[in-house]
Amino acid sequence: MSATLRVLILNERDPRHPAAGGAELHVFEIFGRLAARGHSVTALCERFAGSAAHERIDGIEVRRLQRVPLYYASAARTCARESAAGHFDVVVECLNKMPFLSPLYSRVPVLALSHHLFGSTAFREVAWPIASAVWAAEKCIPAVFRRSRFVTISESSKRDLVTRGVPPEHVSVSACGIAAPRVAFDLERPRPPRIAYVGRLAHYKRVDVVLQAVARLRTRFAGLEALVIGRGPAQAGLEALARELGVADCTRFTGFVTDDERDALVASSRVCVCPSEKEGWGLTVIEANAVGTPVVAADAPGLRDSVRHAETGYLVPAGDVSGFAERISQLLADDALAARMGHSALRWSRHFDWDRAADEMEETLMELEATSAG
Repeated sequence: MSATLRVLILNERDPRHPAAGGAELHVFEIFGRLAARGHSVTALCERFAGSAAHERIDGIEVRRLQRVPLYYASAARTCARESAAGHFDVVVECLNKMPFLSPLYSRVPVLALSHHLFGSTAFREVAWPIASAVWAAEKCIPAVFRRSRFVTISESSKRDLVTRGVPPEHVSVSACGIAAPRVAFDLERPRPPRIAYVGRLAHYKRVDVVLQAVARLRTRFAGLEALVIGRGPAQAGLEALARELGVADCTRFTGFVTDDERDALVASSRVCVCPSEKEGWGLTVIEANAVGTPVVAADAPGLRDSVRHAETGYLVPAGDVSGFAERISQLLADDALAARMGHSALRWSRHFDWDRAADEMEETLMELEATSAG
């Protein structure tokens, strides 16, 4: 077994991509730490407007290939060629968009890092020909990866993989970490009636549920404000919905903000809301908890792992506007409840550490390379 590894990552986006999200944060937080430990890490990512063909980010060599849809074929050719040439010890394929199906052409072991699979939710996000391709490619995962190990980020995601036909003994769970917030916050002083959503503005995230809940609550809570923190393809439609519901005047779409700005906004909010239909884990949930903010979330895969119901927040059936409005109102109306849940949320957030996640990934990769070498 080598003291250090040469790792090739297949992930469509890097953290500087305009559409980068939680998957990119997860990959670069972990593998940036492995690069700092002496491992050689290369990521094959998509090129985007204004991007450099080569760039080093957090110690990781980022090689940007072509634009989607040509990117996937280019990544496959590069992986096949360079793994055959002996340039890498292991390939890490990130399963969070279109599968690369790299065991079909990689000459070195493949670790599947699964954030979440889309299944039928792909049809809510993209045109049906693309969604059909994603859906069909995901159907191939159990057969193509039958000899591969999987790492996923929640028990929900593991159950999803097993339900699809991946042997449970092939799947290990390693929860995400978070960066400790650098903003000051006070859990003893009641926060204003402010609701925050944090994340990509995509259709399956169901941010419309937040706006509909605000429409039901604004007459009950003077000065109610909603913050929609993030950007994405659904923003124009959500802004139009806010106008239609009559809540545009109390809803602020912040667009992109830095991590510190995000933490400050969430730390000044009474409750964070995550109505997404499906997540791999719920990183934004734990980030909100880290500034003492409880979360009302959909009782959906991933989120039911990151929210402790009635302790760090509440789980509500996905899409249930009345249920979301009721749980949000409880936290807005009861200072003692909000404070108690805020303290519980803060304690829960301290379980999640990127160094621990990097340790677990390093151990898995070393075992995979040793098994292959043996």
